[in-house]
Order: sequence, then structure tokens, then C-alpha cells
Amino acid sequence: MPRKSDRVAALPAGLLPLLSQKQLETYYGVSEWTVRQWVEAGMPREPFGARGWRFDLDKVRGWMAEHGEQLAAVS
Repeated sequence: MPRKSDRVAALPAGLLPLLSQKQLETYYGVSEWTVRQWVEAGMPREPFGARGWRFDLDKVRGWMAEHGEQLAAVS
């Protein structure tokens, strides 16, 4: 089974789409558990479909910049 670090999630040039949780995990090289902890800590997410969520990378980056120390304790 490939490791998470072996996954590649290409982003289109010019536009940043809303990312799925798996794409966000790949982008930051973290586990599903870590992303769930970030969401519980207040990371912004956007409703998608009936019960799903997507992540705006610019909003996530801004949130991470503000909460860097807090995130280090969670990871």
C-alpha cells in the first residue's frame, strides 16, 4: 500500500479549487486524524453537497498562520 507521502495531488494552475479532506491531507502530508483535530480546533471549511465538506486552501493557510503554535501541540 502506498504511503501518504507518495500520493500526489496536483492543483490546476491559476485557480485553487475547494479541496477534499484527502487532498488537504496530501497537501500538508498529515493523517486523517490530524485534519479532524484541526477541524475541531476551528479550521475553516465549506459545506459541499448534502453532508460533505471541502476546504478553501487560502482560508486554511490563513487560519494555520494564526494558529501555528496551537497546531504544533495537536500534531
